[in-house]
Amino acid sequence: MVLLHIGIDDTDSARGGCTTYLAAMLVERLAGIVKFIDYPLLVRLNPNIPWKTRGNAAVCLRTEVSPCLIHKVKEETISTVEEHAEIGQPRTDPGIVFLEGEVPREATDYARNCVRDVVSKRNSMRLIRKMHAEAVGYGSGRGIIGALASVGNLLMEDHTYELLAYREPGNRGRPRRVDQASVFRMDESTRGRTFSNVDNERKRVLITPRGPDPILLGIRGETPADVKDAFRQVIVEEDVERWVVFRTNQGTDMHLPPDQEIASLRPYRPTTLLGIVTERPRETRGGHVFFRLGDRGEEVCCAAYEPSGRLRNVVRKLEVGDYIRVAGGVRPSRGRIPMTVNLERVEILNLAPKVAQGNPTCPNCNKRMESMGHMSGYRCKRCGLREAKAEPYVSTLSREIDLGVFLPPPRAQRHLTKPFSRYGLEKTYAMSAIEPFWGLGADVR
Repeated sequence: MVLLHIGIDDTDSARGGCTTYLAAMLVERLAGIVKFIDYPLLVRLNPNIPWKTRGNAAVCLRTEVSPCLIHKVKEETISTVEEHAEIGQPRTDPGIVFLEGEVPREATDYARNCVRDVVSKRNSMRLIRKMHAEAVGYGSGRGIIGALASVGNLLMEDHTYELLAYREPGNRGRPRRVDQASVFRMDESTRGRTFSNVDNERKRVLITPRGPDPILLGIRGETPADVKDAFRQVIVEEDVERWVVFRTNQGTDMHLPPDQEIASLRPYRPTTLLGIVTERPRETRGGHVFFRLGDRGEEVCCAAYEPSGRLRNVVRKLEVGDYIRVAGGVRPSRGRIPMTVNLERVEILNLAPKVAQGNPTCPNCNKRMESMGHMSGYRCKRCGLREAKAEPYVSTLSREIDLGVFLPPPRAQRHLTKPFSRYGLEKTYAMSAIEPFWGLGADVR
C-alpha cells in the first residue's frame, strides 16, 4: 500500500459550489478503493487574502492505496472536480495536488506560510516539482496553492472537528429549514464540547450559512463524537443528502504569528503586536473606532469596525499610555487611509492612570478658584484671595475596563479565531482509529 495525499482548493464561486461538498462526493466515490488514514482535513488559509472566495478553505484526503489503483484514484478525483467545481466562474481557479509517500518538512513549512502569508503559485510549483508531486490546475490554477497547503498541513498541533451536513439539490437556494430552538438547546447541552453554534447577544443561530452553497449546517467541536452528538440533537426540517466530519484548524488561532514589530507589517498578512496606545480612540460615522498603537518609534492605525460589537466598546475606553497586545489582519493603505490593523482580538496588559485636572479650591471659601493666567497663580472671585503658588487640583479616575482578553461576539469572529470556550482545551493530534466519518442521509452513527 502506498500513501497518497489528495489536496483540492478553489472549486467554489460567489454563486454556489463548495470545496468541502466536492470532497464529500469524492469520499463516497473512493470509499471502496482506498483506506482513509485520517479524517478529511478542512484547512482554513490566510483569511486576509483579497482574492479568496468565502472562507478560504482547502481540503485534503489522506489515503493508503494499492499501487495498481493509484491511477484510478487520480482519474476519479479529476473527474469529480470537473463535474462539481464552478469552473468558468469569475475568481474560480481549481487546483488538485497528489503527493505519494510521507509529507516532507518543506511541505509543512509551506503550509504554515499559506495560513500566515501570501504565497505565489511559482513557489508552489517549484516545491511540487521538488517533491515529485503532481498538480492539476484549471483557469489560472491558483487553487494549486491551497491544495498543496492542505497536503502539507498535518494539523499535528491544536485542532478541532466540524460536522457538515449537505442539502438535497432541490432545496438549494431556498431558506434552510432548521429548528432554531433546538440549536439553542443543543448549544446548552454540549457547552464546552462544541462552539460557535449561536450568538446569544443577538439570539442568532450560527450553524446555518446564508449563501447558495450546498451546506445545510456545520457544527464545530472538540471531538468527532461531540459534533455527532450535537447533530443528533438538532431538529432538521428538510432532507439531508449526506454528512461528513472534517478535522480542521478552525477555532485555533493558527493564523496568528508570535509578537511582531510594527516596522515589519505587510498588507494582507495577519499580525500580533505589543505596544502602547498613542492616540485616544475616535469614532467615525458608521460606528467604527480607530486609535494608534506605538512601539520602538513606529506607529500603526488600529480599527474596531461596527460589526465587532463588544470589542468596539472595549476599544472606546482605551487611553493613551495603555499597554496592550492586538491581533488582526493588515489592510493596505488606500488614499488618505493609512495601513490599518483590523482588530480580531485585544489583550489589555496594563492600564495607564486616568486623571482629571481642575482649578484648586479656596482655603477660605472652599469654592473653586480661577486662573490668573499662565504661571500666574489663582484667585478666589468670592473673597479675593490670591495664591501665586497654588497647584491645579488633580484626581485619579477609575477605569471602566479591566485587564484581560477581549474578542468580538461569535457572529463577528473569523473561522480561525479561537473562542473563549476553547481556552485551555488546546490539544495535539495522536493517530488513532478513525470513527465512521461520513454517511448518506441524516443517520449519524
